[in-house]
Amino acid sequence: MTVVSRESHDETVVVTPLSQDAADSDPADQERSERLVINVSGLRFETQLKTLSRFPTTLLGDPRKRMRFFDPLRNEYFFDRNRPSFDAILYYYQSGGRLRRPVSVPVDIFLEELKFYEIDGEAVELFREDEGLATEDDRPLPNNAYQRQFWLLFEYPESSGPARIIAIVSVMVILISIVIFCLETLPEFREVPPVPDNSANGSASGKAPSPFTDPFFMVETLCIVWFSLEFTMRFLSCPSKPVFFKNIMNLIDVVAIAPYFITLGLDLAEHQGSSQQAASLAILRVIRLVRVFRIFKLSRHSKGLQILGQTLHASLRELGLLIFFLLIGVVLFSSSVYFAEAEDPESGFSSIPDAFWWAVVTMTTVGYGDMCPSTIGGKFVGSLCAIAGVLTIALPVPVIVSNFNYFYHRENEEEDNLHYVHVTCGQQQQQPSFAECDSDKSDLSLSKTESYQESDDPGTLTYPNIHPPGTYTGKLTDV
Repeated sequence: MTVVSRESHDETVVVTPLSQDAADSDPADQERSERLVINVSGLRFETQLKTLSRFPTTLLGDPRKRMRFFDPLRNEYFFDRNRPSFDAILYYYQSGGRLRRPVSVPVDIFLEELKFYEIDGEAVELFREDEGLATEDDRPLPNNAYQRQFWLLFEYPESSGPARIIAIVSVMVILISIVIFCLETLPEFREVPPVPDNSANGSASGKAPSPFTDPFFMVETLCIVWFSLEFTMRFLSCPSKPVFFKNIMNLIDVVAIAPYFITLGLDLAEHQGSSQQAASLAILRVIRLVRVFRIFKLSRHSKGLQILGQTLHASLRELGLLIFFLLIGVVLFSSSVYFAEAEDPESGFSSIPDAFWWAVVTMTTVGYGDMCPSTIGGKFVGSLCAIAGVLTIALPVPVIVSNFNYFYHRENEEEDNLHYVHVTCGQQQQQPSFAECDSDKSDLSLSKTESYQESDDPGTLTYPNIHPPGTYTGKLTDV
């Protein structure tokens, strides 16, 4: 018989001894070996108290925490949660700390269950690494108040109204630069008549006009001035210079700015007659092509592009398998269609490398029609190639979609729990008085994932994780 004391919120088990050995046993051992019933949305699980007590800081391991879900009428614990996920939760206690996500449970739902059952943070981080998910770390802020203000203004548009205005201006400048890049390739703008240059002997020779009078060049110059100003301010106010250049977005900023100055130097050298025109034109075409990467600057201000990039980064293994399978299919079907069409004198498959293009186009279901088999054997190979391409492309799609759903839901949760510290220059920052000894250091970093949580004891406030000195999680305030 099991008796639960509601006053002390602790489980007291009274077992009627059936033999002398049971009577002589330790009461603590009897309590730990006692079984309890857990009902998860109608599905009943049975385990021992000593199994759950292996992790006393979790929801099921702490008797005070799980007491809130106890049903005295049925003598069981009831949780209205996801049932398939609880198999992995219970296995976490049984195996001593191993997390294995069920195949039928999406990643985002399983992470919500881990958060509800208060699974240890180290185990969750190991699970994220096994799943190929990015870890969420604290983002440091500069120590200087002025640098901290400029860093928040140019790096985090959500931190304040002026930062949002700067982000809008930056997006408009990026769009203008991309539009100019496209418009200057139109024939009516690309072909500029030469300006006659009268030499000393009276003969006229054509001379190209100066690019510095081109309106497209002027607009491009204004855009580069803004990009350079933004990059310089972010570089001067960043908390760590090495980490700054390790960020892929900052490298994209450098790639967006560098072509302008290289083109400007080549134009100046060409007008001074110190470079060959043919070589400079070839270099200019390549450099101007690099300007198209400027469109990736929009990902700094677009949550959708950031989610897409995070999804592709987390799905690199699946994308690598997809490319590997496609390469195998291309080699296999291009060889097959070449030998199937070898007897046809009018066949367009003159060699196996020439058939690579047809195999790629067919397996990706594009089908340009510039190369197609004409014999019965070639059409049969083409049909198999198309079917194999559809199956190959469809294999990694569920994993990629699952990763996208995870990052999409995580981004929505971060927007709800987003916390910043914004310091106005020349004024004192007001810190929470929860720990006065660290109040002068608590605004030196920013976290997007942690927040305050209420403990089971009313009137107390606890941190979910202990941050090192110099870190802070607080709500955005302009002081």
